[in-house]
Amino acid sequence: MIRFLIPVILLIPLCGCNQDMISQPKDNEYKPAELFPNNRILQRPPLGSVARGDAARTKQAAEKPIPTLALLERGQHEFDVFCSPCHGRLGDGRGMIVARGFPAPPTYHQERLRAASDQHFYDVISNGYGVMYSYADRVMPADRWAIVAYIRALQLSENASLDDAPPAERGKLVTEAQP
Repeated sequence: MIRFLIPVILLIPLCGCNQDMISQPKDNEYKPAELFPNNRILQRPPLGSVARGDAARTKQAAEKPIPTLALLERGQHEFDVFCSPCHGRLGDGRGMIVARGFPAPPTYHQERLRAASDQHFYDVISNGYGVMYSYADRVMPADRWAIVAYIRALQLSENASLDDAPPAERGKLVTEAQP
């Protein structure tokens, strides 16, 4: 019985193979075909797809926007989604991923990163740095600039003094701080 089962078991994988697997049919992309409703094999790219080196996307990446409240709010949203799992919501490098044993990223509040250019942060988001991988395929160029603006706001919030507040607001801050 076993002598009969061994050859059958060995022949079962061969039953799945046939000539269609070796020479697969294909259509000539320049001739009419019934595969698509417009009878063309070559189709337009889907809406929203971006080719590498796209001029409009490159221009958007090169133009740093003027900081506005809307830009900061967008930056906060994108930061919370993409950056806070590792960098923490305060930018201190104590995100949930770090709490689970992954290496801690540097805090944004150290002198080296406070002195870094905005382009540095944009490039790190785009290309990755160290163990951080690139977010170029996940974060649009305009949103990268919004994240950079929010990182700068986080840095200011952690290192601000009373002298940094507008004169009209200083009085309110002093009276709120007193019990």
